[in-house]
Parts: sequence; C-alpha cells; structure tokens
Amino acid sequence: MRIIGGKFRSRVLVEFKGEEVRPTADRVKESLFNILSLKLIGARVLDLFSGSGALGIECLSRGAKEVVFNDASKDSVKILEKNLALLKVKKGEEAKVYNLDFVACLGVMRGEFDVIFLDPPYRFDYGKQALEIIASCKLLSENGIAVCERDRPFEGSVEGLYKYDERKYGKTYLTFFTKE
Repeated sequence: MRIIGGKFRSRVLVEFKGEEVRPTADRVKESLFNILSLKLIGARVLDLFSGSGALGIECLSRGAKEVVFNDASKDSVKILEKNLALLKVKKGEEAKVYNLDFVACLGVMRGEFDVIFLDPPYRFDYGKQALEIIASCKLLSENGIAVCERDRPFEGSVEGLYKYDERKYGKTYLTFFTKE
C-alpha cells in the first residue's frame, strides 16, 4: 500500500496481515483523491474508520492541515501509529488519534471538518448512522464533503445532508455528501 501523491508520494505504508481488514483499493483511492484534490490544502479531515490510516495520511501528504484518525480496533491503531511514525507525522499537531467506537468518537469531536471519510467494515452498515450523527452534530463545514465507501449503492437520504454524487469502481461505491 503506497501513498499516491504529495510530499509522501511513493512511500510504502505498513499493512495488515490476513483477510480481516479491507484497505481501499489503489484505483479507488486515486480516483477519490483526483475528485478531492482542491479541497485538501489546509483542510481539517476526519478519517472515522481509519484502519491503517492510508486515506488520512494521503490527505496529510496532499496538504491537509490536520487529520483526526479514529478506529475501534486497537490493532488498527497500532498499525496507524507505526505509519505516522514512519512518516514523522507530528501527533497532536498534524494528527490526532482516537481508539473509540465511531458513535463515541463523533460525540467528542469539536469543530467542523472539511472532509470526512466513512469507510466502515462492509459487513456492518454503520455509514448511514455515522452520517446522521455528523449532520445532527454539525460536524461538516459549509463547503465540506463527507465520503461514504460501501460495497453497494447508498439507499435513502440523511436529514441535513445532500447526496450529490455516487460512483462505482469495481465492487466499491463512493457516495459524496455535502450540507443541505
């Protein structure tokens, strides 16, 4: 797993062993960051189901000011912290790391985010619930974007958010939301 662009371009990240974790495919990641490229410079980013941190680290590489990482798995947080150390990312300044359930994490977040990534395990449908909390807590900035990754199209709507785009890459769907 490599960083695609920015100051950490081509750096290889520590990965998970085995089948338990599903990182975002490079093709999907490249398309996603082509779409988001202008939004990232100086951005505040939330990577809610961060896993190894690849999406959030890609944002830091491309000029994000701060990334808040969260994952409920202690093993994921260990891998994330190895990746941050490998790249000499300053924890507390550029990166904040939480090891919380996504509901608890969203409950302690303060301020707004310019980009929010939701890439929960496909076997659980946490994306819609997380988006509802994000909308009710007003965590998305005025021109912010929330991106939900799933293995199927996003059905329904989320009060307070507008689903403005959805794209399919192989078996992966990326659904984009902004404030209503």
